[in-house]
Amino acid sequence: MFGKRYKLFTIFGFEVGVDASWLIIAALITWSLAVGFFPQSYPGLTGVAYWTMGVVGALGLFASILFHEFCHSIVARRLGLPMKGITLFLFGGVAEMNEEPASAKVEFLMAAAGPAASIVLGFVFWLAARYGQALWQPQVQGVVEYLAYINWLLAAFNLLPAFPLDGGRILRSILWRWKKDLTWATRMAAQTGGAFGLLLIGLGLLSMFTGNLIGGLWYFVIGMFLRSAAQGSYRQVVWRQALKGTKVRELMQPAVTVSSGETLENLVHDYVYRHHYKMFPVVDDDRLVGCITTRQVKGVPREEWPQRIVGQVATSCGLDNTIDPEAEVSQAFAKMTGSGNSRLMVTSGDQLLGVVALKDISGFISAYMDLEGGGE
Repeated sequence: MFGKRYKLFTIFGFEVGVDASWLIIAALITWSLAVGFFPQSYPGLTGVAYWTMGVVGALGLFASILFHEFCHSIVARRLGLPMKGITLFLFGGVAEMNEEPASAKVEFLMAAAGPAASIVLGFVFWLAARYGQALWQPQVQGVVEYLAYINWLLAAFNLLPAFPLDGGRILRSILWRWKKDLTWATRMAAQTGGAFGLLLIGLGLLSMFTGNLIGGLWYFVIGMFLRSAAQGSYRQVVWRQALKGTKVRELMQPAVTVSSGETLENLVHDYVYRHHYKMFPVVDDDRLVGCITTRQVKGVPREEWPQRIVGQVATSCGLDNTIDPEAEVSQAFAKMTGSGNSRLMVTSGDQLLGVVALKDISGFISAYMDLEGGGE
């Protein structure tokens, strides 16, 4: 779902990051508040005051979204669902889960926690605005009233029954409880999310044709996002279902190995160009000593390839490039994602048993999705 992610801080054991898209949206929100919302709602103030309100309002929205996602994460953790962290992205934030909820009840409680928190926070700001009006300057009053409004809007938007929004997850939990089938419930909720996305796209096009270019563009972009997120989230659930319980030994393939004394020139011409792999295990006397990748070869000047040998460039075995045959394929996939390696060596001690490749995992998932209807 995300592009480039930047870590901000860690709090209560949750790593908080921001997607690059949020930086653009934060700037647009600040600008729209400073030149549009606040001048129209609170006329008569200076330009500096409006820009200050815009910056503080955007930071308040940032904090409100974090509070929303923290409540998701805290409830999930208390219910036994591991959470990786929180990432702010294009249209809000997401609490990142390592796995799907264990039951429909866990899904419902976790999904409901965020909107409930935003509603409560909105009432806190509303009470502060109502009873502090006589004490505060107009700038402060304006920002507090905006934060009450935006938290209620955040809750309302997230309660739309459009997966993967919170309302879509609540819908999925109800369908899951009814049919006892997570994949079917996810497909139905995702289709509802896609339908909402189409509705917003249609409203956006209508608004643009009737003269509301900016508002229509926002509807259109959010609709596109909802459709893409719904489809992506459904595929992710199917992938997890496909990989659940599948062991690495079931997908591993025989390995093409190279000796540490082979020259890089021979490696390229006799192995890389012949087998088209990006990584080769290095084996000496039937003992695994490491691996070499095309990335490493590329780092050596081409004129040195005839003299340099594999053993001088190869990487030793480690957690990033090896995996146990009894590990679940989902663990292998996570390693590949984290390290950028498309192939892992399957090992037992210093013995090489085979190789598991990303293309084999992808092929397995593709076949599963075709059979389960995930390719629709």
